[in-house]
Amino acid sequence: MLVSTLALCGCEVGQGEGAVHSDWLHASGCWDGPFDLRPTFFAANPYQNTMMIRLQHGQQQEEEADGVLILVNDVAQVRDNLLGQQIPLGLPANVTPPGVPVIPGPAPLVTMSLYLHATCHAQNSALYAVGGWINFDSLFSGDLNEDKADRRLTKAQFEATVADPRDGILTTDASGKSSLSYPSNVTSVVTGDMQFFFHRGTPAQPFP
Repeated sequence: MLVSTLALCGCEVGQGEGAVHSDWLHASGCWDGPFDLRPTFFAANPYQNTMMIRLQHGQQQEEEADGVLILVNDVAQVRDNLLGQQIPLGLPANVTPPGVPVIPGPAPLVTMSLYLHATCHAQNSALYAVGGWINFDSLFSGDLNEDKADRRLTKAQFEATVADPRDGILTTDASGKSSLSYPSNVTSVVTGDMQFFFHRGTPAQPFP
């Protein structure tokens, strides 16, 4: 069973299936309309108990491409307790608009960003999930030497509300609790899905 499953998933780094699109994406000075990433490259980069997942159009360096980065801050928690459940998306704890102090509170379990470095070039080219959810049906174990196909599979769906963090507005309620809100005209909804097997590739050669 393991051999046949591996044969079906292929052997090249970056192979997978998925989609990322928005009925209307707003990125100030860059994009304002329907958006379809059409990802062709899928990768997972584990580190200790965290994992960075990348869905990208093309195999260029991130600085030259459009793609999505998803950071899972506790792989064990997701795999042990949260598979098949909607996990809230939120800003990284240290990301706030200019002049706004970091708001105390637990860091989101999963964060997401959409980068448009190929499309936007010199303009602002990164939008962050400020709301929404992601649902993992399966998540790679993080073991670089994993030999079980089902533990190398990452499969998920998401619906993210994205915005430029600089557009956030700090509000304080009657109890004195502060929070960031984002006007509807600066947010966009991005939906997507992915399915790919982790494959350990040859380390990059930075010099000829």
